[in-house]
Amino acid sequence: MLLKAAPAFSLFNTRGDSLGPLFSSASSLSNNNLAVSPSILRTKTGSGFLVCASKGATNKSLTGVIFKPFEEVKKELNLVPTLPHVSLARQKFTDESEAAINQQINVEYNVSYVYHAMFAYFDRDNVALKGLAKFFKESSVEEREHAEKLMEYQNKRGGKVKLHSILMPLSEFDHTEKGDALYAMELALCLEKLTNEKLLNLHSVADRNNDVQLADFVESEFLAEQVESIKKISEYVAQLRRVGKGHGVWHFDQMLLRGEEAVA
Repeated sequence: MLLKAAPAFSLFNTRGDSLGPLFSSASSLSNNNLAVSPSILRTKTGSGFLVCASKGATNKSLTGVIFKPFEEVKKELNLVPTLPHVSLARQKFTDESEAAINQQINVEYNVSYVYHAMFAYFDRDNVALKGLAKFFKESSVEEREHAEKLMEYQNKRGGKVKLHSILMPLSEFDHTEKGDALYAMELALCLEKLTNEKLLNLHSVADRNNDVQLADFVESEFLAEQVESIKKISEYVAQLRRVGKGHGVWHFDQMLLRGEEAVA
């Protein structure tokens, strides 16, 4: 039975000294009509508190809970770090989880760097596809925001952010057969699928280490959004394959420039 704290609850020291009632008015628990009355329990240890509930006017005890806060946290007090360079917030956060988050930060920054290179390419005066430039610039910012969100979470859990090297991306995206627009969009699709795969690996690390908080963070902040991105870019690839390399690319670019919902 789950007993909620009613106004008639009082806390008593197990040595027999009353600590005083938490509330003064008498009442009963909703749904069960249980009149709550405090009683004193003496123990050998002499430490702790007892909250006891009685039914009606009888003194038959239904349940009793001994609460010994200092006994329960004694082990944790011994584990509180004293060195200045050690995190105080870290709890049940393994080195493997910390390293996996740093790897994912690196993935997000690398993908952002590639998208930024695509933005610079399509923004050239002799390419002049402003819609694609806008799309890839926004994509680059989004991936960088993902990296920063992971960095904030790393700090929140008591880990240390370690940034790795970023590879130099391509600067030319023209393709003889496909054209630059389709080639770049297919590359973006591959990058989104790679990012999704890395996020699933991060989630598996969380599962392996029984880190439910990290698993929930990955699921709620990244996985659903990643599936949506893959779907959207897959549609863009399909549309660019239909229009070819000529006027259709310009028309597709103009719709991107006016608003992505026009082609979605």
